Amino acid sequence: MQSPQATPELRASAVGGTDRAPLGFDVIIAGCGPSGAMLAAELRLHDVRVLVLEKETEPVSFVRIVGLHIRSLELMAMRGLLDRLLERGRRRPAGGFFAAIDKPAPRGLDSAHAYLLGIPQPVIERLLEEHATRLGAQVRRGCAVAGFEQDDEGVTVELADGERLRSRYLVGCDGARSTVRKRLGVGFPGEPSRNDTLMGEMHVGAPQEEIAAKVSEISRTNRRFRLQPFGEGVYSVLVPAAGVADRTEPPTLEDFRQQLRAIAGTDFGVHSPRWLSRFGDATRLAERYRVGRVLLAGDAAHIHPPTGGQGLNLGVQDAVNLGWKLAAHIRGRAPETLLDTYHSERHPVAADVLDNTRAQTELHSTDPGPQAVRRLLTELMDIDEVNRRLIEKITAIDIRYDFGDGPDLLGRRMRDIDVKDGRLYTLLHHGRGLLLDRTEHLTTGAWSDRVDHVADPTAALDAPCVLLRPDGHIAWIGDNQQDLNTHLSRWFGHPSP
Repeated sequence: MQSPQATPELRASAVGGTDRAPLGFDVIIAGCGPSGAMLAAELRLHDVRVLVLEKETEPVSFVRIVGLHIRSLELMAMRGLLDRLLERGRRRPAGGFFAAIDKPAPRGLDSAHAYLLGIPQPVIERLLEEHATRLGAQVRRGCAVAGFEQDDEGVTVELADGERLRSRYLVGCDGARSTVRKRLGVGFPGEPSRNDTLMGEMHVGAPQEEIAAKVSEISRTNRRFRLQPFGEGVYSVLVPAAGVADRTEPPTLEDFRQQLRAIAGTDFGVHSPRWLSRFGDATRLAERYRVGRVLLAGDAAHIHPPTGGQGLNLGVQDAVNLGWKLAAHIRGRAPETLLDTYHSERHPVAADVLDNTRAQTELHSTDPGPQAVRRLLTELMDIDEVNRRLIEKITAIDIRYDFGDGPDLLGRRMRDIDVKDGRLYTLLHHGRGLLLDRTEHLTTGAWSDRVDHVADPTAALDAPCVLLRPDGHIAWIGDNQQDLNTHLSRWFGHPSP
């Protein structure tokens, strides 16, 4: 979906020398994938003028199924998007994620949304883009960022056709080969891809029973081999790309046939592909998420193997963490150091995801050593605490940001609970802070223009009061008004006069 382009007074033709285009936008976002679209929507909740530039002329069309994990589902519920996603997705149990070790989800996961939602990638991208444009974000397709220059007042962005636009901030959500990151000169250390994999969806001619038997036999030792039925004779096919030499060219159906025959002794009569792709297991993390007025999010900031299905989720969660902070900074309401917490909070989370995907990738190896470790871990996961720890890690509900000394809940996300007149997450639809007050004696006072107050003595809290950030993380716990005011200033800036 494409919103109207920038109005003439907000656009600028290419200029030479050091001339600057007018400051037409508060934020320009490079890339309209899930991270870029979610960030645009988060900024628009705070009336930030946003332009999203997407180099592709049309949205992605191939029907890859992606999975939304528990924390992402919670964020969608916080913004009123979950019902629309549930209508178009398919729920699955929240188990068997870690290295595809088939263990059920532990009982009593601490979430009202303890499941995986499988949903076609084009659907979630369209819904998030529509959400952003409905809130007033502008999206321009067929516009590639070629370069930029930043100064004390803003960023001048040059497009591939020579047009220049100017905004106060630029955020690179433009993928693993991010132009923004490269032009920014931020290091992207890590490991290059060692093992490439072919993945696609196609029709299969062989009988389902024959396929199931062969897959069961091979998958005992080869974790990178899969034929998963999608109905009506269509299968998701995953095979190692060894022997398919040219990494620069997109894979062909014949490449899949060749690999299927090499591994299974048959190509199962595959034909009529819906889409074909190739991915590697490169693992890299940007050294910094912010340089001045330019920031990075999503795959522009981190890449890793798809094991565990964490990539899209990690990027969407970046966007929700960054959006309210950048908006507060633009509107002059942020404490000086607030925007820096984007890097200090999200960089360690990505580092942890990279480590767990490295571990999972090793467990997919067919070598004797990794296979022995896999068998041992499979036994250990029968212990509830081990299984729970791994599921909470994959689904991002174990995250605790460092907000200083305090109870264990401090810095953790707040689960969706019953409150008077409904559910907690419905109170966060507008992206504001929230004081949930069981004492009925506290107030948000001069911060009421950016923090809501709900007095509810019946709320299911293990604390008298909690202060929630717009991303649902607990910023303060207590019952003292003076202490609350200190933390309101810390997270939401100076009080209004």
